Amino acid sequence: MQDMNTPKPPGSATASGALFPDLEFGLPEVAAGGIESGARAGAAADDGARAAGQPGPHSLSGWLAHIREREMPALGATVALVKSITEDEKASTDRLAQVILQDAAMTAKVLKLANSAYFNPARQNVATISRAIVVLGFDVVAEMAIGIRLVDALLTGGVRQRVVDEMAESFHGAVLARTIAGMKRDGRHEEVFIAALLSRVGEMAFWAFGGQAAIRLDALLHDGKLSREAAQAIVPGFPLRQLSIGLAKEWKLGTLLQSALEGGARPTPSEQAIRYGRKLALASSQSWAAPDVGLVIAEIAGFAAVDPELLHAQLAEATEEAASIARYFGATEAALRIPLPTPRQLEPAESEDPMLPDPMLQLRILREISGRVASGARLNELVQLVLEGVLRGVGFDRVLFAMLTPNRLQLVGKAGLGARVEQLRQKFIFTLGGAPDDLFNAFFRHARAIRLAGGKSPAGLSLERLQMISAAPIACLAPVVVQGQVIGLFYAERDQPGELDDESFEAFQLFVQQLSLMSPAAGAARGS
Repeated sequence: MQDMNTPKPPGSATASGALFPDLEFGLPEVAAGGIESGARAGAAADDGARAAGQPGPHSLSGWLAHIREREMPALGATVALVKSITEDEKASTDRLAQVILQDAAMTAKVLKLANSAYFNPARQNVATISRAIVVLGFDVVAEMAIGIRLVDALLTGGVRQRVVDEMAESFHGAVLARTIAGMKRDGRHEEVFIAALLSRVGEMAFWAFGGQAAIRLDALLHDGKLSREAAQAIVPGFPLRQLSIGLAKEWKLGTLLQSALEGGARPTPSEQAIRYGRKLALASSQSWAAPDVGLVIAEIAGFAAVDPELLHAQLAEATEEAASIARYFGATEAALRIPLPTPRQLEPAESEDPMLPDPMLQLRILREISGRVASGARLNELVQLVLEGVLRGVGFDRVLFAMLTPNRLQLVGKAGLGARVEQLRQKFIFTLGGAPDDLFNAFFRHARAIRLAGGKSPAGLSLERLQMISAAPIACLAPVVVQGQVIGLFYAERDQPGELDDESFEAFQLFVQQLSLMSPAAGAARGS
């Protein structure tokens, strides 16, 4: 093998694309700006109409179109994207990981859930999204992502107290339903949880985006003269449950949710668990001392064949878990509305700055890279872990992996993570072999890590081409060397002005070097 300190120049005849087919990334089709910017766009949609107090649609189909196209397009796009991945039998875990990692807030929430006793009772340490998928399962993490996006989309305004109350009952009912399904040895208990959580999606969407119609319905319910069903018959003119059924079908949220909402005459145990979870959440919405609570628990005890007193204790414990799970999903207000059987102080919400370097996280991800190599990981799985390690562990706003084309005459962005990374990836295309003082031409003549920041930019290098696509004040790049050949680079940047400290620069280099060192071992493991 050629010495890694003297890599082959760009003009070498060997084509990287032919040697490393593992690095042909099948990127999910995320709109420019990624999910995060899409969510912002969706939240801003039709703000003017709401501010003007327009009454909204006048039919079920009109409301469905209003919510789907004008109020929650980002959620619909996320659901469609995640579903396209989960329904693709050939989809790899890194495709789902890339979708989640485009959004720092979603990433943090998924990892909190993945490390919670509720979803991870064995308490296996989960430091990365790819590890979360391995520990919890592909579908569970995908459904978490949809649930997190739903919460984010709904907590944007409207009749907020109604939204929060509906969300509290949904989280409470979902955890209760999962617990009941577990008692019945139902192998679909994770699916039961997400179906129960989404079972009030139409009601929550109406309260969040119903404008004057939602305000009118709220007033009718506050007046107390009409039942919920009678009030809904006046405004909006149909049961809001029909809105949930319609959205579940249009967004393809799963057959279990649809069948539970439609209410067949012979419900399956999973559907019954969802109904009982919802029923108990409603009965206990004011207090666990309410008379109806005991009656519902007696029904559930007969269904699950469990002693009522033991069942009461288990469901009370599940209620406390529901409050914690709601907070992990980002629904802190809803968590406070879930009635606890025994009053207690909830743990304060953790404040997180995803841009702060985290040495312990760096170490955990480096260990995971080694472990994944030993288990026969593909090269693009390792690239994904390096991207995540640099973004979250070292603390950058975005990080990009770029490869040389097979003829080694162009550098092309292949995969990235972080805020606005998709726009950067699409523009990250540089033809090589021109001006010798150009950053990229010089980099591939003498491949080495370079730091670009105030007072640290190497003398004699022109950054003109880079500055045409990025205005980040701090950046760095390092070569990827596989089997003695430079095949590309990692590029990372921060938006905050200043200088890149030595510790962060060295940590960035360490992650990139790990990929260079581990790649031959990964290839050998697959070939053995």
